[in-house]
Amino acid sequence: MRTAPTSAPGTVRSARRPRRARRTAPVPPLRASHPALPWVAALAVMVMWASSFIVIRAGGSDFSPGAMSLLRIGSASLALVPLLLAKRVRAPRTRRTWLAVLAWGITWFAVYSIVLNASEQLIDAATAAMLVNVAPLIVAVASGLLLGEGLSMRLLAGVLVAFGGIVLITVATSSGHVSGVGVLLGLLAALLYAGSVLAQKPLLAHIDSTSMTVIGIVAGFLACLPFAPTLLGELASASAGSVAGVVYMGVLPTALAFLLWGYALTRTPAGVLSSSSLIVPGVTVALAWLLLGEVPPPLAAVGGVLCLAGAAFAVAPNVLAALRGPRTPHEGGEPGAVPDPAPAGASAPAREGGRAPSTP
Repeated sequence: MRTAPTSAPGTVRSARRPRRARRTAPVPPLRASHPALPWVAALAVMVMWASSFIVIRAGGSDFSPGAMSLLRIGSASLALVPLLLAKRVRAPRTRRTWLAVLAWGITWFAVYSIVLNASEQLIDAATAAMLVNVAPLIVAVASGLLLGEGLSMRLLAGVLVAFGGIVLITVATSSGHVSGVGVLLGLLAALLYAGSVLAQKPLLAHIDSTSMTVIGIVAGFLACLPFAPTLLGELASASAGSVAGVVYMGVLPTALAFLLWGYALTRTPAGVLSSSSLIVPGVTVALAWLLLGEVPPPLAAVGGVLCLAGAAFAVAPNVLAALRGPRTPHEGGEPGAVPDPAPAGASAPAREGGRAPSTP
């Protein structure tokens, strides 16, 4: 029977002891934001988007559709440079995600913008607003059927009431001249709007909202570069107010608003969040009254109230639930909501939206 050799006193055994696993301090979890913050962000986005209608009406006549889009998206790209310098933008992890984000950015920030600008040169702003705001209804239905967010009768009823308000605003403020091509372009803009929102929601499981917004805006800017010669020619004759207005639309209603939109969309159902944009026509009427002195016709005022009431009815349960405070993990969350991003060092699914990534 063999006995294990013993070492002399004071000597070191040649056999290595099994190395203990290094114990590291747990990474403190990122403090979750208050559930009401996404709705505060959404409200700020709606006000900024409504103001862009005012700016286009007041000073957008000096630019052609492509040139205006280039100046607007170019201004947004410059406004986002600090995020690039601060290394807040992370590249997508896969080639397919890269292609999907680039396609989304070109569609949302270049094609949609150009189509909407072209539409508003052929039809009045009220009719264009009505056509574009078909998009929230499309998103509400499609997100319920395709994204598994559910399709409540309350949401559909609120969307339809708000859309009825948009129709009243259109009837009250329309110039009476309707171009068939302009209507088709307005409907195409609504489809591009809805498709972009529906595409962005699942992509946010693979890339954070800030990175997606920055990459998308830069992609849209590059797609608009062929309009650079036209823009240079139009800048020579454009008024300073028109230039400042388009730059404003790039910095606030585009760069800042879409950062906030991405943040809110990461944490709320796409259908419910999109329905909140139905307040835009009503807010536009109010801003035109306050800033441009355009007193709305009585029918338009009634339409504005219906827009606000319908949107409020659609999103009220989600907003009230958010105002009651954050839920504990065992209580679950809103349908379609995505948890706050995990801290650095967490696994890839946690960093990219809290769900195991699937191929986009």
